[in-house]
Amino acid sequence: MNHRIPEELIEFIKESPTAFHAVSAMAARLTESGFIRLEEGMHWNLKQGGSYYVTRNDSSLIAFTIPEHPFLGMRIMASHSDSPSFKIKENPEMESEGHYIRLNVERYGGMLFAPWFDRPLSVAGRVIVKDPSSDGKPSACFLSKPVNIDRDLLMIPNLAIHMDRDANNGHKYNAQKEMLPLYGDLTAKNTFFQTIAEAANVTEDEILGHDLFLYNRQEPCIWGASGEFLSAPRLDDLQCAFASLKGFLSGAKEDYLALHCVFDNEEVGSGTKQGAASTFLKDTLTRIHRNLGYNEEDYLVHLANSLMISADNAHAVHPNYTEKADPTNRPYLNEGIVIKYNANQKYCTDAVSAAMFKDICHTAGVPVQTFTNRSDMAGGSTLGNISNTQVALNTVDIGLPQFAMHSPYETAGIKDTEYLIRAATEFFA
Repeated sequence: MNHRIPEELIEFIKESPTAFHAVSAMAARLTESGFIRLEEGMHWNLKQGGSYYVTRNDSSLIAFTIPEHPFLGMRIMASHSDSPSFKIKENPEMESEGHYIRLNVERYGGMLFAPWFDRPLSVAGRVIVKDPSSDGKPSACFLSKPVNIDRDLLMIPNLAIHMDRDANNGHKYNAQKEMLPLYGDLTAKNTFFQTIAEAANVTEDEILGHDLFLYNRQEPCIWGASGEFLSAPRLDDLQCAFASLKGFLSGAKEDYLALHCVFDNEEVGSGTKQGAASTFLKDTLTRIHRNLGYNEEDYLVHLANSLMISADNAHAVHPNYTEKADPTNRPYLNEGIVIKYNANQKYCTDAVSAAMFKDICHTAGVPVQTFTNRSDMAGGSTLGNISNTQVALNTVDIGLPQFAMHSPYETAGIKDTEYLIRAATEFFA
């Protein structure tokens, strides 16, 4: 096992408190590897043998490499940049009892509420300001400024057991009442956006818009009797995004157009301009083909000769809740990549795409496991089947096994990231 990989994953997660930061971190690594940044609002001039990337909304990214000669099809690996959290509302400050300032937030995605209590939190995201070079023109351009308050700033305190004797008997949380973070005492009134402005290196008056989220400040850690577990915020789905990028940068990519895709808003249905249901992938593939002189027939042939891996983490069998897993499909931490199946097409995996992925893993020497929900339990979906509504091609849904999905602190196996890197490297070779 390469012991550097878990440490690199931890560093990536620490750099990525929000989807905006995750995309920025990946863009920096691509630039360091010689990739050229493209802008959707400008004409592209692509060349065979070139390596490029493009972002949308600062929170989704597609990187691609073009072979030196005409390619046969596409190899696409997709993951997502977002994780469940709480989004800061407009006019967020709320005074309580003339003594405290709380922040008004709303939940983003389907998170577990209880683990958000009694842990240090902070705020990260982006603010939008006017471009000072626009000279006050009505058609002014705007700049996106990343924000990360890199200190313990907030907490959601629990109610003492003495005041809620039924707290351990299936308490149902009210997101508007009980999940509001404490920001400060009354002296903190009207200072929240001052704090945000300082972190963004702008003035408070310059902020015209914001997308700000809470994040867990607890550091990732490697633990267990033999250091076999890794716990961290946002493993779903930064673990897959990280492994996909590593494999993408390592693969040879000689016969296929290779694409590393990271979409935003998977946790809320993907139905945004930067989500998997958007035209982002379709637009990018269309522009690549037109730029290189391919026609529509070539594009359709390439789609038919393509494979996409939709990589989003999977539920491992939980040792305290073994009955929650399917009787015969039972993934475990550190036992390999999980292929996900669903008869109702919540996952894209079918016999063909599963066979193709198993062959890739066999060649890479990587173990595989299988997951399906219990027949009496509904499960979630992911970005594979959603993306296929825009770009239809053979797709397999896979992930790495983990505990506590959608908690602000999740747990995975120390070995599994490397397994996915090896499979992704073989996939892109």
